[in-house]
Amino acid sequence: MDHKLLEIKNLTVHYVVDKEVVEAVNEISLTVEEGATIGLVGETGAGKTTTALSIMGLVPNPPGKVVSGEILLNGEDLLKKSNKEMRRIRGKDLAMIFQDPMTSLNPVMTVGDQITEVIQLHEKISKAEAQKKACAMLELVGITGERYGEYPHQFSGGMKQRVIIAIALACNPKLLIADEPTTALDVTIQAQVLDLMRSLKETYGTAMILITHDLGVVAEVCDQVAIMYAGEIVEKGTLEDIYNSPRHPYTVGLFQSIPDLDVESERLNIIPGMMPDPANLPEGCNFCDRCSHADGRCVKPPPAVKVSDTHEVRCWLAAGGEEGKR
Repeated sequence: MDHKLLEIKNLTVHYVVDKEVVEAVNEISLTVEEGATIGLVGETGAGKTTTALSIMGLVPNPPGKVVSGEILLNGEDLLKKSNKEMRRIRGKDLAMIFQDPMTSLNPVMTVGDQITEVIQLHEKISKAEAQKKACAMLELVGITGERYGEYPHQFSGGMKQRVIIAIALACNPKLLIADEPTTALDVTIQAQVLDLMRSLKETYGTAMILITHDLGVVAEVCDQVAIMYAGEIVEKGTLEDIYNSPRHPYTVGLFQSIPDLDVESERLNIIPGMMPDPANLPEGCNFCDRCSHADGRCVKPPPAVKVSDTHEVRCWLAAGGEEGKR
């Protein structure tokens, strides 16, 4: 993991709805190394899915617009690619598992044909060879090849998710984006799908961005973690950095809200308040109104502070009162 596969530099994405500007993603920067898995964690509305759609070139326009920044895949800026060029890249170099397996498959095509279609789009092989490879992909994700000719409604939720994983990995992409891939599944099936994704990732050497609310899932799967809040990455580092020494008050609050089985308590710890309206963000720190450590400095945007070679925090607490670079 010594090569930068993906570099996101100062990415800003807005949605303009009825003359109202929704600041969904604000100047985020992120690096994914070859073969690494990074967890993107945060509340609903933090900007995680918009970040993923920006990488894939799928931000709906209108109302969405990438205002500024760069998204470099192996040094090439994806934001400068035409729609035709992005269609060649999606599925081959980049692939995405979307949130809901129930709505991600075409209901009038067999699952086998949907995998075959992706293979034929990106590989110069005959239909028979593509069908053979599609059957092999089904087998690889734990579904017998005999079910090639069945339709999505004939599969359970967990099986649909396996089919989507097969489609995503059919052309051995360099980067897989998994947007809450286990949210709609029960706990037992979640574990099976995560084990499958981890195994296939190791087999193919694929880098992965895992978008999730679940810090337990991140601990099992990821090498690095980025915490998003109100369109910003407020803390990022290695798994050990974030889990052993969280520095941002929001990250600390997320960990404190996890139930402790060794402590008997009547109520869970919560982070008070709500995330700010992305159409009306505060001038200073976005987390200020919910933070117990807020002081006079928080009326200004906090600096991004390197607390170690691998650990970065966007907070005045980490800055020690000194003005830093954004």
